[in-house]
Amino acid sequence: MAIRQDEEESGQEAAGQPFLQDESKWTHNSEERRPWMVYLSSLVAVCGSYEFGTCAGYSSPTQSAIINDLHLSLAEFSLFGSILTFGAMIGAITSGPIGDLLGRKGAMRVATGACVAGWLTIYFAQGVVALDVGRFATGYGMGVFSYVVPVFIAEIAPKNLRGALTTLNQFMICTAVSISFIIGNVLSWRTLALTALVPCVILTFGLFFIPESPRWLAKERRQKEFEMALRKLRGEDVDVSQEAAEIQDFVTTLEQLPKPKVTDLFQRMYLRSVIIGVGLMVCQQFGGINSICFYVANIFESAGFSVFVGTISYAIIQVVVTGIGGLLMDKAGRKPLLLVSASGLVLGCTLDAIAFYLRENKLAIQAAPLLTVAGVLVYIGSFSIGMGPVPWVVMSEIFPINIKGLAGSMATLTNWFGAWACSYTFNFLMAWSSYGTFLIYAVVNAMAIGFVVLIVPETKGKSLEQIQAAING
Repeated sequence: MAIRQDEEESGQEAAGQPFLQDESKWTHNSEERRPWMVYLSSLVAVCGSYEFGTCAGYSSPTQSAIINDLHLSLAEFSLFGSILTFGAMIGAITSGPIGDLLGRKGAMRVATGACVAGWLTIYFAQGVVALDVGRFATGYGMGVFSYVVPVFIAEIAPKNLRGALTTLNQFMICTAVSISFIIGNVLSWRTLALTALVPCVILTFGLFFIPESPRWLAKERRQKEFEMALRKLRGEDVDVSQEAAEIQDFVTTLEQLPKPKVTDLFQRMYLRSVIIGVGLMVCQQFGGINSICFYVANIFESAGFSVFVGTISYAIIQVVVTGIGGLLMDKAGRKPLLLVSASGLVLGCTLDAIAFYLRENKLAIQAAPLLTVAGVLVYIGSFSIGMGPVPWVVMSEIFPINIKGLAGSMATLTNWFGAWACSYTFNFLMAWSSYGTFLIYAVVNAMAIGFVVLIVPETKGKSLEQIQAAING
């Protein structure tokens, strides 16, 4: 594919300065240097990820205080906690279309507005209705952030940094959840709601100083803004002509295709990328992560281990190992991290299954609590290094720009449905059989290993256009 010369010349004139300059003037290419604007843009965007984490981590430390202050029943607080997921599902459904219509920055502004409205509603709430409305609004913003942040980072980052920078999304979520848990035990529930506005404020102002996604601008045929954004991200003295031509050629080819509908996602052209994106989200959620995350205190308590020591250890390992995974993402590759992670998840679930079996049958009673803690910590460490961040990284890489909104919304919705389904069914499964529950999760994670080996490609070191062309033909 090639860009016609007259199109190149008109694009250069529209930018107000030559887009392709004398090669002797260039001192670096986009992979040799690490432009500060890419880092700044990523840091601004992951304020949305941090906001995601504050939403997810809010209910656990505030449960007793909210119930006592507003005289809620346990059922009313349970609705308050779970309605977040339903809001996130709606956010997931609309995130793709909003991102396509308003741009990635526009979608982040919508999500920020929903979170601000939600937190203020919670802060001023005097009853259960206001609480639920506010919680639903923050859930909606969380659902939009879960799609648009990794997509935005993937679209602005050079291929040699894309994995590590996209992993910042998961790292900030984990960090925010851990911090919310810690400060939530010190601050009142209303004050904790106000602290959640801080990342919203930073994001709101930060968006004024960073460029829009060049790929979205190219899709919208905003040639001048596309060129300016790409130069700003890569640096004024970097030769971006090859990258720009590759993006424009790919977008031009996709524009020749009919506007996609939901049913088109299941055509042969796109089916493999949809299977990979949705399949990884199924592996991530149905392996039991939210069941363990939401009920980690109950698991430690049931095993007879210190809840305080266990949950603090859980939080520290989650943050540290997610950071390590980010550093390894562009060195080891996506697929090896997924395989190591899924193998560790099988081991963690198996250890917990053994521990609960011993406890139920009154065997090796002293060893059971230690086995439980070991299983949970192995599980969260394994999840954090691969199965936590990598599905979001791969999802942001594999969908072509013309179906990214629809396909990304489908993958994100699958993720949130899985989060709800696993957290909802966990107590019922534990009542049926505690060790049987963890054996089910072990089997799911074992199946995930097969899925990764047979279906998931390696995307390390490739441009988005190369990845998408290879997958979708």
